[in-house]
Order: sequence, then structure tokens, then C-alpha cells
Amino acid sequence: MSYLAVIDLGSNSTRMVVEELQADGTFVELKRRKLDTRLAEGMDQNAGELTEAAMTRVVEALIEFRDDYMAYEGVSVVGIATAAVREATNQADFLDRVYRAVGVEIRVLTGDQEAYYDYLGAVSALDISDAWLLDTGGASVELVGIEERMAANFISLPFGAVNLSEKFRLNGEGKIEPSLIERASQYVSDQYDHLPWLEDTTTLPIILLGGANRSLARLDRLRHGLPADSNFHGYEMTTESVLKTFDEMANMTHAERAEVLGTEANRADIIISGLLPLVELISRTGADKVIFSASGVREGLLQEYRMTL
Repeated sequence: MSYLAVIDLGSNSTRMVVEELQADGTFVELKRRKLDTRLAEGMDQNAGELTEAAMTRVVEALIEFRDDYMAYEGVSVVGIATAAVREATNQADFLDRVYRAVGVEIRVLTGDQEAYYDYLGAVSALDISDAWLLDTGGASVELVGIEERMAANFISLPFGAVNLSEKFRLNGEGKIEPSLIERASQYVSDQYDHLPWLEDTTTLPIILLGGANRSLARLDRLRHGLPADSNFHGYEMTTESVLKTFDEMANMTHAERAEVLGTEANRADIIISGLLPLVELISRTGADKVIFSASGVREGLLQEYRMTL
């Protein structure tokens, strides 16, 4: 038996998955954990540096995760980091701190690598030929144009749920001013203007990854009397329902959003900013439905790892 643990230092969450490699080259997931560590929080106000509080939260999470994966004899550990670490001016100091704490060297993915692994993970788990893929993280979004199951275009853009929320003050306690949402929407739209390949006239579905999008899936499942905590992989929503949900959320106070989100109440301050990239993508592409994927960058890495064996 051989075991592989993948640690993912995201901009909003720190995640770990432990997989067992089978004789036929496939993996079986043994353990999965996630802690909301908000690594990107406060970077804009801290001259582009990761804050001391955020770094401490991540290191403490990694120490906790280490106890989990070290229970598997001979486990190999792969660590990756995405947008927050990629953009941080104190990246080297943080990575050194992580290594000293848990002995894991973290590979910082480029934006293109992150988008590619998202694509690899999603197409390996979904039966789909042509689609858009959107992964909304805490400090970046990854966009992929998929044609005949191939990544025809892909890019990473430097905005996400956490930094959009901070930049445009979408995290207040009361109802968010419509003008603030409009400004944030225009900002996202302006970034999409630089991607001529988004102007495809064919109506394609959007494959969704990322925490805010997962919250959307769970919320819609609850509304339809389905268990929110079960596997939502492959679950679909019409874009009409997506836009209706966004409008409802945009007209709530922070406390009201927290109540609706239930077990994910800690996302109440970033759910609006987290859904904005999707709302603008729907407007830009005319997509008629979204498909949620539980398979993304970590699973893409596993696919690559398997191909090297």
C-alpha cells in the first residue's frame, strides 16, 4: 500500500486529502479535511504581505493536519499554494515558516498551472465535451474554455471572494449598497473584456469550482429538499436560479445571509463577492446552466501524479 497526502494552501481555506494508491493505478480517498484560514485576508491593507494572524492560522491548521496524515505509514506529502501565496511579497518568509513547522516544501502554482489542474480534475470526473470552467477562490479566479474535452483557453485573474469583498467593501454588517455591488461588477466585467475568447456565441454550460460556488450548490439543494452535506458533484442549476439567488443575497443584511447559509455562516461576508465572477460570466456568455464539480486542482494533481507512475 502507498499513500499520498495533498495539502492545499488556498486563499480562503487550507485543505488536506489523503489518498491510497491502488494496484490498477487509481486512487481511493481515505480522508478529507478543510479549515477556513483566510490566508488572503488583510493583504491589500498590509502592502501585499500576508498578515501575521493569517500565517499563524495556516501553520496551526497544517500542524493539525500533520497528525492526520502521519497516521498512514510511509505517506508521501505534496504541498501546493495558490493566489494568496503567489502574490504575497513575503512569500519566501511564509514558505520557510511552513517548512520549519511541518517539514513540507510547498510548490507555489502559477495562475496557468492552477487553471490547468482545475481543468484536468474536472474533465476526469465529468462526462462533458464543451463548457466553460470557473474556479472562484479567495484571491483569484481561474477560467477555462473547454472544447471537445481539451483546454482550448485558460487564464488566472487576480481577484476572488476575499479581495473583492475587501476592495469594494462588500463585507459590511447591514445591507450592501447597490452602488458598491455595481462597482465590483464593473471591475470584474472590465477584466473579462480582455478575454476575446469569452465572446463565443455558442451557449455552453459553466462548470463551477470554489467555495462560494459550493455554497450556492448546498443552498439550492436545501431549497429542493435535498441533503446539503451529500456529494453535490454533477449537481446542476439553471442560470436563472443562480441569478435569483444572487439577487436575494444582495438584498440581505450580513446576519440574514449568515442565517440562510447555516453551517457556512462564516462565508456571509464573502458570498456576494464570491458569486460576482459567476454572475458576470453568465451575463458575458449567455450560459443557461451551471454544473458543480467536486473535482478540481487537487484531483488534477492526482491525475498528473498517476500518469507519472
